[in-house]
Amino acid sequence: MSHHIKGQSRTQATLFPEALDDFVTEENPVRVIDVFVDSLDLGKLGFEKVTTKATGRPCYHPGTMLKLYIYGYLNRIQSSRRLEKETHRNVELMWLLERLQPDFKTIADFRKDNGEGIKNTCRQFVQLCREMNMFTDAVVAIDGSKFKAVNNKQKTYTPKKAKDLIARFDASIARYLDILADKDKQEISDEEAGVMHEKVAWMKMRLAELADIEAQIQAAPDKQVSLTDPDSRLMKANNMTKQVCYNVQSAVDTKHHLIISHDVTQTTDRGKLHSVASLVQETLKTTDITFIADKGYYSREDIKNVLDTGSEMLVPKSDTSGAAKAGIFNKNEFIYDKDNDHFTCPAGNILSHRRNSVEHGMELKIYVNHIACRDCQIRSKCTRSQYEPRKMRRWVHEDMIDSMHQRLKRARHTSLIRKQTVEHPFGTIKMWMGATHYLTKRIKNVSTETSLHVLAYNLKRMMTIKGNLGLMAAIQQ
Repeated sequence: MSHHIKGQSRTQATLFPEALDDFVTEENPVRVIDVFVDSLDLGKLGFEKVTTKATGRPCYHPGTMLKLYIYGYLNRIQSSRRLEKETHRNVELMWLLERLQPDFKTIADFRKDNGEGIKNTCRQFVQLCREMNMFTDAVVAIDGSKFKAVNNKQKTYTPKKAKDLIARFDASIARYLDILADKDKQEISDEEAGVMHEKVAWMKMRLAELADIEAQIQAAPDKQVSLTDPDSRLMKANNMTKQVCYNVQSAVDTKHHLIISHDVTQTTDRGKLHSVASLVQETLKTTDITFIADKGYYSREDIKNVLDTGSEMLVPKSDTSGAAKAGIFNKNEFIYDKDNDHFTCPAGNILSHRRNSVEHGMELKIYVNHIACRDCQIRSKCTRSQYEPRKMRRWVHEDMIDSMHQRLKRARHTSLIRKQTVEHPFGTIKMWMGATHYLTKRIKNVSTETSLHVLAYNLKRMMTIKGNLGLMAAIQQ
């Protein structure tokens, strides 16, 4: 077997052992992590300053712990126990941490106690990318994705679930009690009767717990209670099945696919457009931005608020009208004439502006034609009311929304660009997280974990774009 490459004997002693630095190439990603963390002012970023007693053991430098976590999330090692194990056997980590080997409790506590510093580090790297002119002529795609929380669906309760469980236990208790009351006819042994008594006692105890949970549900703003992670929420995922999760909002640059800003929320996408856009504008320090989002974000007030800042907004309209199901004409079958400020109904009649009203905080213009609607031959296809005519409502700022829709029609590939941009980071991060997704509980800790994922993702993207040596040179400038 002499034609194979031979290794060195494990028992061979060397007089001059190789330096640890020899095992880490000049382009190794750990050198990028080392340069980046060393360039940060950790005190200004908000990392906790740990003071050690005179008789105590000195603490680890926050930079050392931050390097460990960035390396871990960059290499799909998020668990504190696994990170501890890697410090004992991973040559790259031995080089990065200078052979320090913190225990898993110290590692876990660092993430828990330094959430603000980790978030600021994530923002700092985005600022570094901005200084490298990565976001010129910014077009930003906004989307949300559901990330599974550390909470089983069985441990999450809604009013219907609690009511159904209470009814089920009540029925079971009644059935067992009926059997026990007539046990002689049922020919039940004393042993079986004892088991039934134990079951009834357990179910009564469970009913007391459910009564307490039901009270908590009624007190909760969104009528939900999660026992393992109280901040997680039951929401519909992509396949329309319900999952206990968090909804992570992200804004991604369409040119380089870098995550500019992100936020962990507990509700659906609707109503988040303006807040996410504001985070992007604050990060990039400009309003000269074009935002792209899907119809789940469609909110006329949100769109107006973003447009008022000077940014562009492209969001397809969502049709939530129930007219089609009711078998009557949909609103889009009424043609609006901007010049004359009136609607033309499917029967060809003119609905003129009669008055204004305020509904759900929005000022609306009401259009109606009482006489034409009363005598209309197709009235049954227009309204189900026997007395009230069909009314059209139009927001006083609807012209801004109409102009946006015209721009969206001209930008035909907007939907495809949005999908190709914002779905890529979500898919990558979920692959790194694995089947378990989040490892931490409560929204504060989940937000910290998300920031570490985003930082690792952006760091990897920049290493791909600039190259490791190029990125290190840019950081050191």
